Amino acid sequence: MARQNVPLGRILGIPIGLDYSWFLVFALLTSTLAVSYYPAEFRDWPPLLYWVMGALTAVLFFASILLHELGHSVVALRYGIPVRSITLFIFGGVAQIGTEAPSASAEFRIAIAGPLVSLALAGVFYALELAASGVQPVLGLAKYLSYINLAVALFNLIPGYPLDGGRVFRAVVWAVTHDMRRATRVAATVGRGFGFFFILIGVWQIFSGNFFGGLWIAFIGWFLDSAATAQVQQVVLRDLLAGHTVAHAMGRACAAVPADVTLQQLVDEHILGGGQRCFLVDRGGVPVGLMTLGRVKEVPRTEWGSVTVEQAMLPLEQAKRVSPDTGLWPALQSMDRDGVNQLVVMGAGRVVGMLSRDDVISFLGTLRELGT
Repeated sequence: MARQNVPLGRILGIPIGLDYSWFLVFALLTSTLAVSYYPAEFRDWPPLLYWVMGALTAVLFFASILLHELGHSVVALRYGIPVRSITLFIFGGVAQIGTEAPSASAEFRIAIAGPLVSLALAGVFYALELAASGVQPVLGLAKYLSYINLAVALFNLIPGYPLDGGRVFRAVVWAVTHDMRRATRVAATVGRGFGFFFILIGVWQIFSGNFFGGLWIAFIGWFLDSAATAQVQQVVLRDLLAGHTVAHAMGRACAAVPADVTLQQLVDEHILGGGQRCFLVDRGGVPVGLMTLGRVKEVPRTEWGSVTVEQAMLPLEQAKRVSPDTGLWPALQSMDRDGVNQLVVMGAGRVVGMLSRDDVISFLGTLRELGT
């Protein structure tokens, strides 16, 4: 399967990665610094030095963004909240925090940690700027990083969800109303307002002649609006699934295939012929593994005729599982957290069904038809 990002390693056990869009913004930032910022500040440098300092400054800027996200992550970990990953991408960085904060105060501390790290970095680089007045490359680098970290902190404090300031605002509303879902709706609505504001400013900039700057501002506004809308939809989905368990939505007639069936037979007779996408692998009447389209795709097509499902399956003891009485919303969160499309449903020590994303979508359709 294709990687969604380039892994860089782990910090505090958290996987760090680069989204492919990062390379585009890194190239744009480096060229902007090398062509505009450094030549305007220091006119007598050799051309190569402009590009070296541009690249170095861009790297340190993204290192600052990484520290910003680590600020969120460290506080989240202190509250026992798992952090799945930190990814640097076109808009900077994002920490994938596994679950919601347990309280409004925890949400506030997690949200404010990132901007505080950026403010601290701005102070550190400003002190370096004062100390390096006689060394032009260090002076230029420190001056830019001091300014950009301050800008990152101030921008993130805008009270528009899902920016850090929006999360701080949500924490305040949550503390006042004692209702996290209501607070999320209010903060997301404000976030959409800021998104539309940025879009309008961007369009105005475009028609004023600043095409690329206006386009970038409008793009940021679109991102804020989309992210805030997604948060509202998540709250609506959570409300719809509240009170419903895995047993209400799971598929009880899970298809089983013999362990000695080849992948080619599985594809021809069951996937293409029957439209099924997930199977329990049966050996002597006992389920021993899980076979999915993803597992099939991991095997080269030329080997489908010789590889059996037992050789390619995920052993049942390694499969993600859930009990029938687990809430549907926690089960869906578990799928997202573990990056899977289905869960084995286990009850009384045996497989009683399968829960897939398609099952949840079908269940939501049933709720809609029933008017509930």
